[in-house]
Amino acid sequence: MASPGGSVHDGGGDPWPDLSAGDGIETSTTLLLLAQVIGKTRLASAPMMNHWWQVPLYVTARGLSTSPIPAGDRVFDIELDFLVHRLVVRASDGGVESMRLGERSLADFSAEYLDKLHRLGLEVRIWPFAVEIPDRVRLDQDVRVRRYDADWVGRFFRALVQADMLLKEFRGRFLGKASPVHFFWGGFDLAVTRFSGRPAPPHPGGFPNVGDFVMREAYSHEVSSAGFWPGNAMFPEAAFYSYAYPEPPGFKDAPVLPGGARYEPQVGEFILPYRAVRSSPDPAEAVRAFLESTYVAAATLARWDRPALERAEGVARPGDPSQPPVDLI
Repeated sequence: MASPGGSVHDGGGDPWPDLSAGDGIETSTTLLLLAQVIGKTRLASAPMMNHWWQVPLYVTARGLSTSPIPAGDRVFDIELDFLVHRLVVRASDGGVESMRLGERSLADFSAEYLDKLHRLGLEVRIWPFAVEIPDRVRLDQDVRVRRYDADWVGRFFRALVQADMLLKEFRGRFLGKASPVHFFWGGFDLAVTRFSGRPAPPHPGGFPNVGDFVMREAYSHEVSSAGFWPGNAMFPEAAFYSYAYPEPPGFKDAPVLPGGARYEPQVGEFILPYRAVRSSPDPAEAVRAFLESTYVAAATLARWDRPALERAEGVARPGDPSQPPVDLI
């Protein structure tokens, strides 16, 4: 796979594949629910961090991973491998268990998953209800067969790889406090957040099946946040997004780039539809313009101390001929 905006030379397919074809919305919902089972395992086992940064997943060369989770004197990790469509659990003592990803009920998936953990000597109790979705779904008892379009999952993963690289590049241009680029299993989105350094007013909450205290911890300080998500049944459009909390006056009317980006009142965010990225002559540059222009709008209107927070010289991209060779650094 090439770097963002580059060519693919290894037969890996279009780095910006069509996500509108196939059973994307149903499969995205399935992945969200499976990821919640995995993410809740990390939540139950990892020590608390500010803004709940101990719970997200991370993009890997094969899919999404928890990163290491403590378990007594061991650690383990869990990966959703989107190349071979398997869930893999690895422990630091060498134990490995895996299971298939495919069309099945959540109850069936959860039972096998907990058995795999048990085989590795891992006993975890999780809150079994899905969060951040309107429906009340009990993850260990839902017997509906959930759709899993493996071809769509592969295409989604290729897009996710591109988004992850671009968001990491964007994060690198900020000197202030910033989150890792991580995948939140509640909203099923890849995100990166920049902070002004100032406290924010208490978040009003109101997210479905989530305690308000969760959002108040997440948004305890002023943020400009951006990311990528595949869409859902309520808003069936894959898109890059950007928002500010608290939203400064005039933000929704700010001019942003590129053409095709818009403020979406339904979600209270600027969005750049994925289809507009795909149709751009340079998809990566379209995403870069969106990330930068929406951040500038948020930080300027909210009067952030931008000179103190931003890296004036920017960050070199891989292969930049203007930078010294790596072996001289």
